[in-house]
Amino acid sequence: MTTSSRPRGRMGIVVGGGPAPGINSVIAAAATEGLRRGLEVVGIYDGFKWLAAGSGEHTCTITDLIAEQCRLRGGSILRTSREKPADDPDKMARVVATLQALDIAYLVTIGGDDTAYTASMTSRTSDGRIQVAHVPKTIDNDLPLPDQAPTFGYNTARAVGANLIGNLMEDAHTTARWYVVTAMGRSAGHLALGMASSGGATAAVIPEEFQGSASLDLTLKVIEGSMHRSAILGRDFGVVVIAEGVGELIVADLQGRPYVSITHDKSGNLRLAEVPLALILKDELKKRLKERGRKRTIVDVVIGYELRCAPPAPFDADYCRQLGWGAVQYVLGADPSWERGGALIALKAGRIEPIPFGAILDPVTGKTAIRRVDVQADTYKAARAAMVRLSTEDLENGDTLGRLADVAGLSPAEYRAAYADAAAI
Repeated sequence: MTTSSRPRGRMGIVVGGGPAPGINSVIAAAATEGLRRGLEVVGIYDGFKWLAAGSGEHTCTITDLIAEQCRLRGGSILRTSREKPADDPDKMARVVATLQALDIAYLVTIGGDDTAYTASMTSRTSDGRIQVAHVPKTIDNDLPLPDQAPTFGYNTARAVGANLIGNLMEDAHTTARWYVVTAMGRSAGHLALGMASSGGATAAVIPEEFQGSASLDLTLKVIEGSMHRSAILGRDFGVVVIAEGVGELIVADLQGRPYVSITHDKSGNLRLAEVPLALILKDELKKRLKERGRKRTIVDVVIGYELRCAPPAPFDADYCRQLGWGAVQYVLGADPSWERGGALIALKAGRIEPIPFGAILDPVTGKTAIRRVDVQADTYKAARAAMVRLSTEDLENGDTLGRLADVAGLSPAEYRAAYADAAAI
């Protein structure tokens, strides 16, 4: 592109929702490409918080130097917030008016569902006067991207989490104890499964395995089954990773328990971080062991917030560079075949694939469909085969059943009756 044909104007960048590794890489890539294309790049602090209030003062100019310095940092140099003005027409009017007062003609948003919805409403409310591209992020890996592409931040979070799981496994082996670990993942078990599989955990327990129906008792039996089977294999130690989304399935069993606060966020989602699932599971496991005259050391661990602001792994750093670059290509209309009106930026077969907001967001809820773990896929089957989990075959083998029953302090008949449902999961 020659200098005379370069676009002129200002491009804003805003980050919403929770942190994820790679945010700064997207900011850096979008800023670098915007500057290369002749745009002034404006960073907007604290998500849509100030824009929704009608304030354009909380901004900064992003230069090449700032972009280069933040490229491989964790966190977000623009900070973030969960402000969601999309549900309030007055707030949306202020968002658009403030962006226009700042002479923002192009907007790159980085965030999850709520930020994507606000981005789509920004495009709609501005009648296309502001070209909007949204770069989706979540360490949960639960967005339905083309070619089963991961969401940015997931691979870094999985790697950091897997290292922690590996350390816990070594500690469990050294001290002959069990760790019950909960991992982030509201509705899908990708992160828990990825951490457990990559970190060498004894087992993972994810919501998809229960097919929408679970209980505290059944969840405990699944964990106990792994503990019993490990014991008869000569490994009376280990780590079981449970996706926090299991808590949503058993919330009725958790209400009224000490330390449990059942609250919801502005979007109606259960605040899973306020439900001490690992602690509850540990206490119940110890209680059951005591009732059967057995004793084991069990420790509860929560892995979550320490993953979100890690520096991006090489995969995510490169992936985010492509997404940030692609966002600028979209807002500038680099490909005439791309549908205008705002889009979510994805990659497909090595090419930028803008997905129009209308094609991925539910017009009523503003949410995307959730990509759950496919328990029929070979990737899951391979991960499951490496776990130590109780199976129906174990209960059908007389010798194995006898040894499992002995470990649990039950008769073979009692064990089969008690754990048949867990073995079928």
